Amino acid sequence: MNNEIFLRNLFQAYYQESQKEIPAVSMFDRREFGFLLWDNKFMQRHLGFAKIEDLRKYLINKSPMHAYSSGSLYSQPDNDNMENKGYQGCDFVIDIDVDHFYTECKNDHDLWSCKECGTSGSGMIEKCPNCEKLKITRVAWICENCLNIAKKEIIKLIDNFLIPDFAVNLDQINIAFSGHRGYHLKIEDPRIRTLTSDQRREIVDYLTGHNISFEILGLHEKASIFGLLKDNQGWSNKIMTKLEEILRMEPLEIEHFLRDPNWGDLNPARISSLLRYREEFLEVINSKQQNIWSIEGFGLTTWKKLLGAVVKKVGAEIDEPVSIDIHRLIRYPGTLHGKTGFKVQELEYDQLDEFNPLDEKNELIDPIVFESKKKITQKLEITDVKVPATKIKGMTYGDYKWGEKIEVPHHVAVFLLCKGVAKII
Repeated sequence: MNNEIFLRNLFQAYYQESQKEIPAVSMFDRREFGFLLWDNKFMQRHLGFAKIEDLRKYLINKSPMHAYSSGSLYSQPDNDNMENKGYQGCDFVIDIDVDHFYTECKNDHDLWSCKECGTSGSGMIEKCPNCEKLKITRVAWICENCLNIAKKEIIKLIDNFLIPDFAVNLDQINIAFSGHRGYHLKIEDPRIRTLTSDQRREIVDYLTGHNISFEILGLHEKASIFGLLKDNQGWSNKIMTKLEEILRMEPLEIEHFLRDPNWGDLNPARISSLLRYREEFLEVINSKQQNIWSIEGFGLTTWKKLLGAVVKKVGAEIDEPVSIDIHRLIRYPGTLHGKTGFKVQELEYDQLDEFNPLDEKNELIDPIVFESKKKITQKLEITDVKVPATKIKGMTYGDYKWGEKIEVPHHVAVFLLCKGVAKII
């Protein structure tokens, strides 16, 4: 059987059996909907539904590969002309996806190959290290580690920014596992709905720390170098608190962080100097009397580089265009993700900490919907050059190589088929 037909039939069976569990988002009839069908490469959008039952029928009949709704509200959401939709405002949408930032585990499970010279490898690269061309084919994978990092980013965003700095209430925040490599967060606050894209960009810059000015925060040179104050509010406090936390780590951990080109990328001599002076420096940054930063070999440029590394740790790793775009669609809760077969799972804030999408114990929020209680298996043939090992429900499958014939549990087969690395035999 054709992979797409097999998956479409499975998705249809899910929507038929679980239709009552598909929730109605707030102001449902004012949202625009979009869908990507299995036999169409282009998204069908500018659709609207008067009531949740209409959406449920659509999902059963069409069984889309992906389903989305808008963060925006419109008087005419089904009008195919953006200018005539009657825009009424937009919720603030945040997407945290490990596709968009570095995690060490990608060196093990993300694969790439160059279309120009045939070189291949693992990790996260922008261009081929051999021929320096940009024509790269990627296999982006998932593991418990990178999904846990994405989850921690959501928690950090809520605890360190949204609640203390923007006074957002938890009951205004909708959280969902995306069904693949991250999480979505939607803030439904009337104060925010009226913001323009430019105003949203300012919020994004604050959340990420991009374009931050260390001079405005207090770093300047006048005979001596004066640094940031820990007692100041906002970013100054966040940076200094994190810097102190880093300086209290074991020396090898500090060195690893500061030498890593993805973080500090500091000169080894500067790192050695910082480690020699770290106790004295810790006293200075915790003192209310003294704020002169003096470490051998450290000028204003080096201090900015060090603080820049700290900002990367403090700031939230979000997909910036999603938050800025007032017409962006996001995955609809309760629907299936066509690249994994997992459900877009809504979560309460107090469920986040223990939530593990690849091995969730709470059946009510388990996104893996195709696990067979009868232990049904499926025979597949691997169609990609290499498939990374995958740990799902406590069991590891793979890694696999092209042409390998395997027999795996039903939910694992669905995952591999959705990822496009295998076919049914």
